[in-house]
Amino acid sequence: MSMSSQEPRDDSSAHTESDGAAATGERTMRREIPQRSTSWARAAAAAVGRAGITPNMISSSSVVVAAIGCAALVGSGWAVYLHDDGVRAALLIIAALMAPLRLLLNMLDGMVAVEGGKQSPVGDLYNEVPDRLADLLFLAGAGYAAASIHGGITIGWVAASLAVLTAYVRSLGAAQGLSNHFDGPMAKPRRMWLLMLGCLLSLLEPALLVPMGLPRGSVLGVVLGVIALGSLATVVIRLQLISSDLRTRAAGAEGVPGAAPGGQEC
Repeated sequence: MSMSSQEPRDDSSAHTESDGAAATGERTMRREIPQRSTSWARAAAAAVGRAGITPNMISSSSVVVAAIGCAALVGSGWAVYLHDDGVRAALLIIAALMAPLRLLLNMLDGMVAVEGGKQSPVGDLYNEVPDRLADLLFLAGAGYAAASIHGGITIGWVAASLAVLTAYVRSLGAAQGLSNHFDGPMAKPRRMWLLMLGCLLSLLEPALLVPMGLPRGSVLGVVLGVIALGSLATVVIRLQLISSDLRTRAAGAEGVPGAAPGGQEC
């Protein structure tokens, strides 16, 4: 996860685009994460680097965290059928803790890679693939946690698929020679914070929603619906921005000797 095109490595410390890139509306290659500039984050990244832990190891560990979160979410769904609210509550708390832990690992891998100077030729692969697996595990797992509501499992898989699609579209733009577009209402950090909030609010269901006749899992069902719709909007917004950048680049290439209509050299 050490290359500049990776999603977790986006912040104000990254290099800025050239004037030409700025003219096409391209963004920096790293998402701005305010916490990255805090003293505790820098100290944590430095400690991890001194321990000999590589960015790719951190990236891979995020899948383990996501798998734990997924198992906890699926288990909470089973606890509903076993009528064990105590076990369900414990599992939901575990899942809630795994979501921000994933974000922390995503931040640290970029800091160790870029600021720590431990970039790897295969960093992009370790950055993207584990992240997509983590999205699938968390959101599909949340669907099984909401299995007691009609369509709960389906909406979980839909949300997971759309979350992966947001990253695919972003990477597609980068593959066209553009910068990463992190725009949209439902990027990865917001997905994880919403999931964490949904897990915690689900703890109140037995006391507040069940007496009203609503099943356990209703909160996560709503959260997954919001994530799915927000992810779809994010895909559309990013496609529009990428299309605009490509058209701007093509227009700028008109009349330039040796330039193809798409802005690529002949």
